[in-house]
Amino acid sequence: MLKKIMSLYEDSVLFSEPPLHISNQFYIFNDQSEKEWLAIPKTKLTEKELNLLQVLYQQVNIPSKPLGKWYEFLMLNGPLPTTSTESNFRIIQFHIKGNEVVQDEIESALRGFFSDEVQYFWEDSHNGCVIEEKKQISLTESELGSISDTLESDFYVKVSFYIGKLYPYSNQLRNQFRQEKEYFQFAKNHLPGSNIVSFEKVFPPFVAANLPEHVKEKVYKDFSDVFLEDPELYGTIKVFLENNLNASMTAKKLYIHRNTLQYRIDKFIDKTGVQLKDFYGAFTVFLSCLLFQHDNLHK
Repeated sequence: MLKKIMSLYEDSVLFSEPPLHISNQFYIFNDQSEKEWLAIPKTKLTEKELNLLQVLYQQVNIPSKPLGKWYEFLMLNGPLPTTSTESNFRIIQFHIKGNEVVQDEIESALRGFFSDEVQYFWEDSHNGCVIEEKKQISLTESELGSISDTLESDFYVKVSFYIGKLYPYSNQLRNQFRQEKEYFQFAKNHLPGSNIVSFEKVFPPFVAANLPEHVKEKVYKDFSDVFLEDPELYGTIKVFLENNLNASMTAKKLYIHRNTLQYRIDKFIDKTGVQLKDFYGAFTVFLSCLLFQHDNLHK
């Protein structure tokens, strides 16, 4: 319901966790059944509307403090931050999964990995962002994976990152960031075990999950029986496709002999008649694997 209410008030913001701090120009309402918090600008509410919302939802008082220009721009529809250069920027989102999240310690650890010039902010107790200018970018996807492993071993929490694209310095950054937030949320819900996420990784399963039902059925029906009959075969084919049809890498990742891998691939081809070495065949099978994964994750 809060999502519908948000659509009625311009510049309102919906949170899936209680925000740590927020401008005192907002009223905050909590829907305990949905575990959501809605911030509505005070100037948008009449006294009658405020009274009604106070009856329907719990009004929450959250301490305010200077939030930073990037937080205000990206989260609260504030003005575009002033910078010394009109370069390109990317936003790396991070999510901390764990009950005991000591933000100061985790942020201090993150600052040890990134450039001193990058900007940080926390959205809530488990989610935050790192804003990098193009010239500040120094970490690769592999290095972010190593950082995730290090933080997990040091703080006993699981850390996942979404690596945003580079975008020009403009007001469009806010909408692009919100789209990337949607992709990251999808990954957290539907791609378990993926600690490093990017557009290229999340978009194929995102598309698969959002296909119309009649299209899903057409793609899925030729492979679902094979996957259900032999889940091990499904896992093998998916890893093989994810590793660019590289037999050595796939066998190593699955801890099996290359002959065993080849036997399973031949078995799949024999059952379906689809050649994986063909681009169109591989694409179709991979899409079916994503649909099978999504379907079985929510059973």
